[in-house]
Amino acid sequence: MSSTSYERARPAETVAGFLAAAAIFVSVTGIAYRPLRLIPLAIMLALIATGIGGRATRLATWAVAISAVSFASGMAAAVITSNPLW
Repeated sequence: MSSTSYERARPAETVAGFLAAAAIFVSVTGIAYRPLRLIPLAIMLALIATGIGGRATRLATWAVAISAVSFASGMAAAVITSNPLW
């Protein structure tokens, strides 16, 4: 048996996880629909989640990376297909 106590997550860490997951969803959605309207919001959510830190640090870091890649690919797709950017 382990004698180490279970450390409970702070509520802010749980919120950071949800913010990172929402940032990933919004940034992937932004590739297909209005990249300049959605993806900057997703980047801000991901950066806030990274700033909170805690258990979801890796998820928040992935959210920042996915948002950056989504911004580049969403802008490229909108320009190539002549869709509106905002």
